[in-house]
Amino acid sequence: MIFEKENIMVRPLQENDNYLLVRWLSNPAVLEFYEGRDKPFDLEKVNKDFYNRHDGVDRCIVVYEVIAIGYIQFYQVNNKTSTIHDYSQEEITYGMDQFIGEPEYWNKGIGTLLVLSMVDYLLEKKQAHRVIMDPQRTNLRAIRCYEKCGFKKIRVLPKHEFHEGELRDCWLIEFNRSI
Repeated sequence: MIFEKENIMVRPLQENDNYLLVRWLSNPAVLEFYEGRDKPFDLEKVNKDFYNRHDGVDRCIVVYEVIAIGYIQFYQVNNKTSTIHDYSQEEITYGMDQFIGEPEYWNKGIGTLLVLSMVDYLLEKKQAHRVIMDPQRTNLRAIRCYEKCGFKKIRVLPKHEFHEGELRDCWLIEFNRSI
């Protein structure tokens, strides 16, 4: 287990979680902002993209009240793990990405609890100075959640993510422990 807080537990990805990922990542509602509705995942793609990778990314499952409902990953920002190079290696910066794969758990405050809990974990256990994310500018629900959690918009990342056939603008957002 990575951490448990209130009704949220985050645990490392396990081999048999691949079927959960296939279900979530073949749902158009989930794919609208994560990977793209034009790229649904099958078992082969999940196994290739999420397993047996030695890339410095910690991949985890989000459990809410004993039900697996989503995915979160975190990584120390460096040239191997991120295309964002705004951050000095002298300060510890972590990046994170997540989604709730079960739409019936959306709009209930669970995403806010998850993000706040992960930020606390990264600050306390990984000694992070900053935590960053790069949501698409059109992902307003996620951006509202992140801003509620204390993330600030730093700058637009133009044409940062290839999504559903086009390069999309994203926000570089950051949680800075010293602010």
